[in-house]
Amino acid sequence: MSDLTVDVVDAKGKKAGKVDLPGDLFDTQTNIPLIHQVVVAQLAAARQGTHSTKTRGEVRGGGIKPWRQKGTGRARQGSRRAPQWAGGGVVHGPQPRDYSQRTPKKMIAAALRGALSDRAREGGVFVISEIVAGEKPSTKSAIEALTSVAGDLSKVLVVLDRFEDVAWLSLRNVPTVHALAVDQLNTYDVLVNDKVVFTSAALAAFSAGPAVGKSAKAVATESEAAAEETAVEAPKAEKKTEEKDK
Repeated sequence: MSDLTVDVVDAKGKKAGKVDLPGDLFDTQTNIPLIHQVVVAQLAAARQGTHSTKTRGEVRGGGIKPWRQKGTGRARQGSRRAPQWAGGGVVHGPQPRDYSQRTPKKMIAAALRGALSDRAREGGVFVISEIVAGEKPSTKSAIEALTSVAGDLSKVLVVLDRFEDVAWLSLRNVPTVHALAVDQLNTYDVLVNDKVVFTSAALAAFSAGPAVGKSAKAVATESEAAAEETAVEAPKAEKKTEEKDK
């Protein structure tokens, strides 16, 4: 495994430097059976599993025998809600169930590394410093920036940091671009998109790995942090106001 070096492009399409893609994340062996197993499990877990059919004992009606047992010349029937009747119950039909499969975290991580490594070896991993320059969202500017770094935007996965609010707003209306938070990066989305574009902040967060233990607070969004700060400062401000009134 060796680090891969790629160019970093700014929002205007100009080269802004280089960055190394860690070899342990972007240059590992691609295990196809493992990737298949993880993707199947991911898609299975996404199923609602709310399908439900009624058996002959659950459908309405059918309590009386349609006709007498003998003498009519027709086949004997015991209920109008038997499975062979229109409006009858369903035999062995689907019932609500949980389709999720238990997949170890190490398998999920290994499959993601393999998928990213495959994209990186094909030259399908790009890094951009920021999607839009400034504080004003612009879908047009975002499309121009991505086109300058990745070319065709038919199937592009853009990995963003949760703090990049301007980029989120700029990309939410582009149908061929799938924006994803770095902590939600998964094997399936990497496979269904031909190119993967990381922002510099997202790549740094992904390379650092998920926060664990006490450092998990570092992944809180700015809005959550601001809300906590406001909640702490509000009582203090009220006390100061009361003291002034006295």
